[in-house]
Amino acid sequence: MIEDLRKTDTWRVFRIQSELVDGFETLYDIGPAVTIFGSSRLGEDSYYYQKAVEVGKMLSDAGFSVITGGGPGIMEGANKGAKMGKSKSVGLNIQLPHEQVPNEYQDITLDFRYFFARKLMFVKYAIAFVIFPGGFGTMDEMFEALTLVQTHKINSFPVILFGSEYWKGLIDWMENTLIPQGTIRRSDMTLLKITDDTKEVCELLKDYYSKVIMSTTDAEIKEK
Repeated sequence: MIEDLRKTDTWRVFRIQSELVDGFETLYDIGPAVTIFGSSRLGEDSYYYQKAVEVGKMLSDAGFSVITGGGPGIMEGANKGAKMGKSKSVGLNIQLPHEQVPNEYQDITLDFRYFFARKLMFVKYAIAFVIFPGGFGTMDEMFEALTLVQTHKINSFPVILFGSEYWKGLIDWMENTLIPQGTIRRSDMTLLKITDDTKEVCELLKDYYSKVIMSTTDAEIKEK
């Protein structure tokens, strides 16, 4: 009996390849972008949802495309704000056992079967991560970004945690357990910035991006 190629690992390679190619071709010209993460369970009545709308609009008006996981909750809030602004609102949706329906506030929508292909797009096309309160998925994205920066697999970029009260317990645990045990360096904590101010988020990222542009220009001049 001939094996059904659709059920083999080889066939999965082609599906993975198609997701990567689709992502690269769709996102290559979105310009400077910021990825915003957060819980799908915090709806319109949530304080953090409303702040995600504010941040999304501020960043969009400042010239940054906004990328989210494409679903409800904080992702929807950030896309909604971005849609109200001047730049692109992007959603990278993921297929889940309980189907995640893309929110309606997207200029660009991509659907992914594989988390790792989707994660690559979050990192590759963003100049920073803004991380709102969330659960396992949000934590996963945050720690992966920190690991990539810490190990110099990607250039250092801002990882901003929004909501000091929400993140306080985690930060305290890092400082009181990880650092004393020697599993991270105290300097690693500088990879994170915590704020409750939407304007500060935008100003931090505008300042960071202007420095990126200046360093790129300087490098080009030196090459000439």
